[in-house]
Amino acid sequence: MTPRLTVLGAGVMGTGITALALGHGLPVTLVDIDPAVLEAARASVDRQLRHAQLLGATPDGVAAGELTTTTSVADSAGSLAVVEAVTEHAEQKDKILREVSGLVAPGTVLISNTSGIPIDELAASVERPDDLVGIHFMNPSYLIKMVEVVRGPRTGDRTMESVQALLDRLGRRGIVVHDSPGFVTSRLLHPMINTAARLVGEGVASAEQVDALMAGCLGHPTGPLRTADLIGLDNLADSLVAMSERLGDDGYRPCDHLLDLVGAGRLGRKSGAGFYEYDGTTT
Repeated sequence: MTPRLTVLGAGVMGTGITALALGHGLPVTLVDIDPAVLEAARASVDRQLRHAQLLGATPDGVAAGELTTTTSVADSAGSLAVVEAVTEHAEQKDKILREVSGLVAPGTVLISNTSGIPIDELAASVERPDDLVGIHFMNPSYLIKMVEVVRGPRTGDRTMESVQALLDRLGRRGIVVHDSPGFVTSRLLHPMINTAARLVGEGVASAEQVDALMAGCLGHPTGPLRTADLIGLDNLADSLVAMSERLGDDGYRPCDHLLDLVGAGRLGRKSGAGFYEYDGTTT
C-alpha cells in the first residue's frame, strides 16, 4: 500500500498541496473541522488537479492518488507525513500541532507550511521537536516547483532526510534556510507588497499601474499586488503581523489600505475580489 500524506486545513494552501500530492500518485487525507469547507475543497482539488494535468505538471504514467476527507485529526495516524496548512495564527497552529503530534507514531514527519512563524516556536507545541520542519509551499503549489525548507534548531537529521525523499517524490526542489521570522521569501516579498498597497492607498498609483511598473521595469513576473491577491490578503496581513511582533519592527505592520480591503471582505482571488475584481478593474 502506498503511504499516504495527511494535510491539515482545506483552505487555499491545503487544497493546493493536496492537488500536488495526488498528482504525483500519493493518497491524501485532507482534514478540516468544517464539513462544508471539505465539500468545497473536493471540487477545488479536482479543478486544480485537472489544471495541473492539462499543463503537464504531473508525471506521465502515474495514476492520481486517492483523496479522503475527514473532520477528525485522529485519521492522520499512520501517515507518511503530516502537513499543517491552517491559518497564520500561532494559537491555531499550536492547537493542531499539539493534537496531531500525540496521535502519530514517533518518526512521522510533521511539516508546517507557515509563511512566517519560526519553526522553533512551533516546536514547543509538539511532543518530539526533532520531527518538525517547515516547508513553505508557494501558491499554486501544484505548479511552482521550488519550496523553501526551514530547518529549526531542533529539527533532526532523519527528518531532513525524510523531507528530501518526500520532495523528490513530489518533483520539488527545496532550498534549506535557517529558522527566522518570515524566513527568506516572506521577509522579502511581504514588505514589498505592503509598500505597494500603501502607495495605492495614498493615491500615488493604481494597483494596475504599480504592477505594470514592477513587471515592466523591474522584472517581477506578475506584479506584487496580483501576487498578493493570489496569496490571500488576510493571510498576507496575518503574516505581516506575525513578523512585526517577532522582529520587533513596526515597519512590517500591514498598512491601512491592506487592512481596509481585508475588512471589506476583499481577500483576493479566493473571494473574487482583492486589489483586482478579476474582470480587469482595480481598486
